[in-house]
Amino acid sequence: MARTAKHKANRPASEASPRSAPSGSGSSAAGDRPGARAKRSAERRDAILAAALDEFAARGFAATRLDDVARRADVAKGTIYLHFADKETLFQELIRMELSPVVAALENVSHADIPFRAMTGQLIEVFAREIFETRRKDVIRLVITEGPRFPKLAEFYYREVISRVMETIRTMLRRAHERGELKTDALVRFPQLLAAPGIVAIIWSGLFDRFEPLDVRALMRAHFDVLLGSGGAA
Repeated sequence: MARTAKHKANRPASEASPRSAPSGSGSSAAGDRPGARAKRSAERRDAILAAALDEFAARGFAATRLDDVARRADVAKGTIYLHFADKETLFQELIRMELSPVVAALENVSHADIPFRAMTGQLIEVFAREIFETRRKDVIRLVITEGPRFPKLAEFYYREVISRVMETIRTMLRRAHERGELKTDALVRFPQLLAAPGIVAIIWSGLFDRFEPLDVRALMRAHFDVLLGSGGAA
């Protein structure tokens, strides 16, 4: 037994047990594992959200089942619950993930110190490029169609998106009115008038776009011309 122990102790490093890792590699691998796990978890979460948007858009909120979301995302149903408490939470996170960046972009535009009429061009581009030409319009359309039956979803959307957008637009319109760019305070009191063509465009695209495609930029420019006048103030 003594000879055996001595023989094992004197074996070259190249003949070491397969379980033995090269010096330093064990700690490196261990350090990489949490990062790799976090990356896989984030990828699964993104896949779930993308699948949820597809399912909600195709079936509506009520008819969508988490089993269908899991199948489309190629994950186990239990994986969804590791990230989201329930279907409502999943939909809420979809709203936050898709629309919060647009709200932030709108808030950035509102800080520009330029005449409001000139600012409308930036507003049109934000809506057309960041909403109308993306899947984000499907999220808004879902809220419009499902909100009356699921008031908690509508409340969440109002709190996370609409209230922030309305406050930002009111600030811009109030500043324009104080500078004499608007003849009345009607738009300050009803900023919904400014957003109306966007809602019309989203509804139209879902129902009638295959019959008569809508030029959303031209629609919004015409709307601002009616509200503000082609010369600027209204």
